[in-house]
Amino acid sequence: MDLLIKNARIEDDRPLQDVAIDDGKIIQVAEDIGEQAEKEIDAKGRVLVPGFVESHVHLDKALISDRRPNKSGTLQEAITVTAELKPTFTKEDVYDRARRVLDMIVAHGVTAIRSHAEFDPAQGFTGFDTILDLKEEYKNLVDIQVVAFPQEGIFKAPGTEKMMHEAMEKGADVVGGIPYNDAPANEHIDLIFEIAKKYDKDIDLHQDFSDEADNISIEYLCKKTIEEGYQGRVTVGHFTAMHALPDEKLYPIIELMKEANIHVISLPPTDLHLGARHDEYNVRRAITPIRKFRDSGLNVSISTNNIRNAFTPYGNGDILQSAMLAIPTAHLGGADDIVTVLPMITTNPAKAIGLEKYGIEKGNKADVVLLDTKVVKDAIIDIPTRLYVIKNGRITVETKKEIKIFR
Repeated sequence: MDLLIKNARIEDDRPLQDVAIDDGKIIQVAEDIGEQAEKEIDAKGRVLVPGFVESHVHLDKALISDRRPNKSGTLQEAITVTAELKPTFTKEDVYDRARRVLDMIVAHGVTAIRSHAEFDPAQGFTGFDTILDLKEEYKNLVDIQVVAFPQEGIFKAPGTEKMMHEAMEKGADVVGGIPYNDAPANEHIDLIFEIAKKYDKDIDLHQDFSDEADNISIEYLCKKTIEEGYQGRVTVGHFTAMHALPDEKLYPIIELMKEANIHVISLPPTDLHLGARHDEYNVRRAITPIRKFRDSGLNVSISTNNIRNAFTPYGNGDILQSAMLAIPTAHLGGADDIVTVLPMITTNPAKAIGLEKYGIEKGNKADVVLLDTKVVKDAIIDIPTRLYVIKNGRITVETKKEIKIFR
C-alpha cells in the first residue's frame, strides 16, 4: 500500500484505528493493520478527520480590503465598493490574490472548495476565467467547484443574462444567483432555474441576506424547487433574514425547506461583521438561526465567504476559525451541541456540494487531515495544527510544530 496511518482517533468512543491508503483510496480501516506501506504515519492517538470542505468562498475578490475600505461596515457599502473595484482587476491581479488564498486554505486542511466567481458587463470574465484556470492548476491539492455568480444582479445589469450562459459554456459547475440584489426576486429565481435545467447543474444562491425578514423570497424558492424537481440540488448561503422571524412564521418555512431539501450554509465571519449595523442598542447577532435549522433536520454547514475585502476585512483561510466563531454566536457550546459543529465543515457541506466517496471509510477517496489534538469533540475549540493534509492519498501538507517554554 502507499500510505498507512496508524493509531488514529476517529471517534472518541472507539479504539484507535489504522487507515490504509492505496492508489488514492482508503482500502482498510481497522485496529492494528499489520501490513507494510511505502510511508507510515504514527498518529499517536491524534484525531483524523475527513478533509475540510469550504463550501462558500469568494477567491476572486479576496485580499483587497486595503484598496478601498468599507467605512460604514454595511452590506450596501460593501457591494458598492467592490463593484467600483472590480473593473480595475487584471487577470494577473486576480491570479496572484486567489493563489495566495488557496495556499492558505489548503494549508489549513481543506480538500474541497465551492467558489463563487463573478462576472458582469463592467468587469467581463476576468475573475471568473482566472478561477477556472486555478481549478485546473490546483486539482492535485484541492477539488474546486466554480459557481457562476452574478453579484450585481441579472436584470439590474443588462447583458448579464447572456454572460450567465457563456459562463456555463466556459465550464461553471454550479449556477449562482442573488435574488435579494435583483428585481424582481422571483423572476431572478425563475431565470436561475431555467439556466440550471438547461445545463443540468445545481443551484447555489445568496439568499435573503438582510437584518429584517420583510422582503424574503425563500418560500417562492422552495415551491419552485419542488415544482422543478430540484429537491436536494439547491443551496442557500447567508440567509440571515430568518433570524428576524418569530417561531410561528419561521417553522412553516422550515417545513417547506425540508420538503424542498434545501441545504443551508451559514457564514458567521461576514454576517457578524455586516449585520445589525443600524442597531443603536441591544445589537442583534444577525446570523442564520443554525440551532433551529439543525434541530429541525435541515442540512446546515458553516463556511468562510470572504477574506479581507469590503465584506469581511479579516481572515486567514482557516475554516476552523469560522466554525469556532459560530460556537458562541449560535449558542453551540453546550456538551450536546459542540459535537454537531465538526460535521458542519465536513460531512454536511460534502453533502451540500455533492461530493462523492467522502469520509473515512473503505472505498472512499483518501482525503483526510491529521489534527494535533487527541479528542474529536475538541477538534474545533482546540483549533489544532493540521499536522498532515492528505489529498487523493498523497501528502500535500506537512506541518512540524515545536514549542519551547522557558521558565
